[in-house]
Amino acid sequence: MARQADPAKAGTDPLIMMFLDALVAMRAASANTLVAYRRDLVDTSQLLRAGKTSLTDCNADDLRRVISLWHQRGLSARSVARRLSALRQFMGWAVDDQIRTDNPCRWIDNPSLPAPLPKSLSEDEVTKLLAAADALQPPALSLRAVAMLEILYATGLRVSELVHLQVSQFRRQPDSILVVGKGGRERLVPLGLAAKHAAADWLALRDATSGYLLSEYMFPGVSATADGGAMTRQQFSQLLKTIAVAAQIDPRRVTPHKIRHSFATHMLNRGADLRSLQTMLGHADIATTQIYTSSRPDRLAGLVADAHPLASKR
Repeated sequence: MARQADPAKAGTDPLIMMFLDALVAMRAASANTLVAYRRDLVDTSQLLRAGKTSLTDCNADDLRRVISLWHQRGLSARSVARRLSALRQFMGWAVDDQIRTDNPCRWIDNPSLPAPLPKSLSEDEVTKLLAAADALQPPALSLRAVAMLEILYATGLRVSELVHLQVSQFRRQPDSILVVGKGGRERLVPLGLAAKHAAADWLALRDATSGYLLSEYMFPGVSATADGGAMTRQQFSQLLKTIAVAAQIDPRRVTPHKIRHSFATHMLNRGADLRSLQTMLGHADIATTQIYTSSRPDRLAGLVADAHPLASKR
């Protein structure tokens, strides 16, 4: 039985069709991916033909001319990067299948993409979340939720760091806790009074719950089990969604990482220095921390006005 042609590929360069078929066979690419790759590659092929070359014999300079035409059309850096991704995969396949002997994309740089600004909640929204957590029922759920939210907002921990906190650290109501972050790097993070008191309240109830006694974690799983496992990241994320609904905040906007961003943004807005913030967040590179300055350029201007020695002089 003859194979029916795909209408979506009608009129497409046979070489591009072969590549799309290979994507389906090798990676089970989705229909949306195939449509996007086909569109980008067909456009590239047409622009190359206008320059008297093709996908099979173009060189890096030919591709740079195509990229220049994309920019002239007003395509964003993100759109250009997406098209280059499709082109790189096509050229890699063409070399592997011996359709080409070289990959001209090797000499093409990706466009610089703007770093996405971290999105955070407002201070008022965090206050509403804490109030909603405090009102949860039963009281055991409330105490756990308040403790986790207070610690997360007071320290800016990653969710994986939060759920794996050891209960032994909280026995003496510490002012700071030791956190093991990415790559096994350790850092000392101050708790703050609100988080310290919330942790003590939860610890008292936790120790009175027989199902939690075997667990080494400050926050055992929602269903107490014999192995004493920690609450999972998914369980905490779902708890945050429940709190968000109770606080009348769109639950899609409330995630553990969003609370971490909120901690960093609010600390910076209130005068925290970048080096201290870098230490508390556990960033290996301060460049990662610096992205938070982009969310409040007015704060940096105000900092110069208030702190520069010549700011008060005419």
